[in-house]
Amino acid sequence: YDGETVFSLRPEAARDDESLTRLVERVIDGEPYRYGDWFDLPMPLYSVHDDRTGDTFRAAVRDGAIELHVLPDTGSEGLRVFYRRIEERSETDWDVTCRTD
Repeated sequence: YDGETVFSLRPEAARDDESLTRLVERVIDGEPYRYGDWFDLPMPLYSVHDDRTGDTFRAAVRDGAIELHVLPDTGSEGLRVFYRRIEERSETDWDVTCRTD
């Protein structure tokens, strides 16, 4: 496919990448997710699958933000549920932006 859509979740209260990585891992360690970090990159990058919604997307932590990289078959419900879980497990508000290349 051409182009890419990325949702960037940036906490209002600044956090370092390590604490954001722990937050993402707390979310994806529970049901309904299956995930893997199969890449040897200088930043955390996970391929995440939601068994309930059937959605798959990539989650990355970079420069103080959590990025959700949309894949061709990713539905909005899977992203919405993931965001709600991030909100529930953190004590800050989030600024969400979207970019499409």
